[in-house]
Amino acid sequence: MPEHIKPYDNFNIPIVNTGNRLVPRIYLNCIRLSKGEKHTYRLKEYESACVGYSGTFDITVDGIKFSNVGQRKKLFEGKPDSVYVPADSEAVIEGISDKAVILIAGGRYEKKLSPFRITQDDVDTVQYGSDETKTHRKIYHILGQKNRDRTGRLLVSELFTVGAGGWSGFPPHKHDEDVEGMETAFEEVYYFAFNPENGFGAQFAYTHEDDFGPVYHIKSGSTVLLDRGYHPVCSAPGYEMYYFTVLVGKTKKHLQQNFEKAHEYQVHTIPGIKDMISKFR
Repeated sequence: MPEHIKPYDNFNIPIVNTGNRLVPRIYLNCIRLSKGEKHTYRLKEYESACVGYSGTFDITVDGIKFSNVGQRKKLFEGKPDSVYVPADSEAVIEGISDKAVILIAGGRYEKKLSPFRITQDDVDTVQYGSDETKTHRKIYHILGQKNRDRTGRLLVSELFTVGAGGWSGFPPHKHDEDVEGMETAFEEVYYFAFNPENGFGAQFAYTHEDDFGPVYHIKSGSTVLLDRGYHPVCSAPGYEMYYFTVLVGKTKKHLQQNFEKAHEYQVHTIPGIKDMISKFR
């Protein structure tokens, strides 16, 4: 059953550690560094991406240095700047700006590949939906289709509701089993923020079409773990919603969503949603 971790100060300790009981293939940490402060990590069997949430940092991966990563001062201003860290690699992150916030997304993967940077220009952007359908959304794909030949089974994206309020993860869909031609099994974790910061939303999570909930009250800093089931989410009117999404495939590199039959017809009515779906494959 999905789980909601309420906002808290994690003191740079992983929010979702390796081998988690619900989503054992996923790792998530949010680290905050002052200028000159360092954080070191190594994930033996997990590839990862260090994503600049806000502020600037340097990162050295197995002796290879990537300088001045993170080009946006605030989360809701501009695209992310990131670095891919292969499995079983030592990553040393150092704060360059007065305050740097970095999200580390990890996914279980056995092979050790090569590190690389995903600049703002490398980010694959998709915008779809409409104000009329309350589904207007923008997605920044950090690890996805564009660099799939350089990574394992880890997909990392940032998602924004465009405007104030509205729905995301809609129509309701799931991806918890491998069914040829219909669905691929992926675990998923969300990390939320709102603009203004006191905003809030609701995360739905149900494993069968006839279920009722649970529904989680989400705020800035909320983390939701999704091992199975349908999981639409909405933001309250007047607030822009952001969520950092980490997806890790059980056996596949491409995500195929299985839409709930009662609402699947909206895939054909929401503007641009088919382009969004194709970018996750």
